[in-house]
Amino acid sequence: MLGHHYTQSFLETAVASVNAGCNLELSYGMRNNVFMRIPQALAMGNITLQMLRDRVRPLFYTRMRLGEFDPPAMNPYSSLDLSVVQSPEHRNLSLEAAVKSFVLLKNVRGTLPLRAQDLSSQHFVVVGPFADNPRVLFGDYAPVPEPQYIYTPRRGLEMLGANVSFAAGCSEPWCKWYSRAELVRVVGAADVVLVCLGTGVDVETEAKDRSDLSLPGHQLELLQDAVQ
Repeated sequence: MLGHHYTQSFLETAVASVNAGCNLELSYGMRNNVFMRIPQALAMGNITLQMLRDRVRPLFYTRMRLGEFDPPAMNPYSSLDLSVVQSPEHRNLSLEAAVKSFVLLKNVRGTLPLRAQDLSSQHFVVVGPFADNPRVLFGDYAPVPEPQYIYTPRRGLEMLGANVSFAAGCSEPWCKWYSRAELVRVVGAADVVLVCLGTGVDVETEAKDRSDLSLPGHQLELLQDAVQ
């Protein structure tokens, strides 16, 4: 809140946060911690002891439900080790979450879903900086899986037996260097074109926002060329 000039000091920020219902701070460290000013705010009468109790109660109730204060033998999570990381069960759950989170904004003439029987008979072209670049497919704070578990749009279609051609057009989300000739060369003979565009952490992430809502670089030009 200091950075946005909503408050002028850590003390004022602590008071405003507690009054707004915030009970947990993601701090930069104990030497630069907003909520360390809470005792001072309490002593000055800016917040009350009852208010602090009301804020702390749900926080510690959640921690108790998570078993943080139980003996390790009572906590089922204490028996887990690295063997469960990227296990088949977890990968299947991730796949289920991805399938259930798709948002279809428009489906002209029932183009989707693609029919399995058409995958081998039609020529698919996948283009764009997100078409076959595993590095740019993950958001901020996302763990990076083992390479063999990463499926780009191109790889996914190929594994389904589709007849796939590929042209990035530009190799990274900023799309500063765009090869129209490369894109036109493969799109012309396609039955189905999948254009994979977006932003990714290269363009926007925590503490780094994009300045407008336009597609970065030449991505819009790439889309227009694919459509034409």
